[in-house]
Amino acid sequence: MSKDEFNHKYLAKEWFENLRDEICDSLEECERILVGGNDAAQKSFGSFERTEWRRTPELDDGGGGVMSVLRGRVFEKVGVNVSTVEGKFSDEMRSQIPGTEDDGSFWASGISVVAHPRSPFVPIAHMNTRMIVTAKQWFGGGGDLTPVFPDEEDTENFHSTFKKVCDKHDKGYFSEGYYPKFKKWCDNYFYLPHRNEARGVGGIFFDYLDTGDWAADFSFVQDVGKGFLTIYPEIVKRHMNKDWSSEEVTAQLAKRARYVEFNLIHDRGTKFGLMTGGNTEAILMSLPPMAAWP
Repeated sequence: MSKDEFNHKYLAKEWFENLRDEICDSLEECERILVGGNDAAQKSFGSFERTEWRRTPELDDGGGGVMSVLRGRVFEKVGVNVSTVEGKFSDEMRSQIPGTEDDGSFWASGISVVAHPRSPFVPIAHMNTRMIVTAKQWFGGGGDLTPVFPDEEDTENFHSTFKKVCDKHDKGYFSEGYYPKFKKWCDNYFYLPHRNEARGVGGIFFDYLDTGDWAADFSFVQDVGKGFLTIYPEIVKRHMNKDWSSEEVTAQLAKRARYVEFNLIHDRGTKFGLMTGGNTEAILMSLPPMAAWP
């Protein structure tokens, strides 16, 4: 391992863990300041509980991560997980991963956030960023919003936040530009073909990002995380004090069902984690505590 590669891994891992702490603090603040929202304000506010896990605990090898899960009065369930793992891809996986033709070794570090609010008026949100190293090295990730009842202002603010991040770092690497490419990628990726519908209102999604300037790519990934940290709690605070009806909860449970369908059938991150020996509970953290199908 070169000195640069070692430094890159250390910096990425440290950033994902620091971002985890900031996001957890921000979402716990939402829990503390809630004043309305049916009877939610009468409940004790939630705080994150952390659980460490190891990929191969009997060998203390292969890395691991920390699950941070909050169950409270604003969020029925929100997880902010970080992991740093290494090992060898199976022959089946090697055919799908760049840089594994001659050696199946990999290293991966990242953060994953999935929030399932109690209120049907607060949108479900997802954000993840990651760095993967094989014989090649790249970043991936993004953020997207899944409201039960889409709100034009929320959608515009969410997209404009990520557009500003993309425009700031867009140096012409892609002919169509960062934001148009990553927005389209998100729209195409977070789509349920068996239902012919989008999972939510989109955001950005990118993978295999390696412009040849690691520092620039890492700076972009950091700003994606900062953008989510800024905009999502703002959206939560707009709606979390509203009351809701049983009919609106029914709609929420149906939307959550769509979320489950996507994550179990189509999500590449879920498949990657399960096929590389990741922690099952951490991988399935993205699933809501309750959902409903007709």
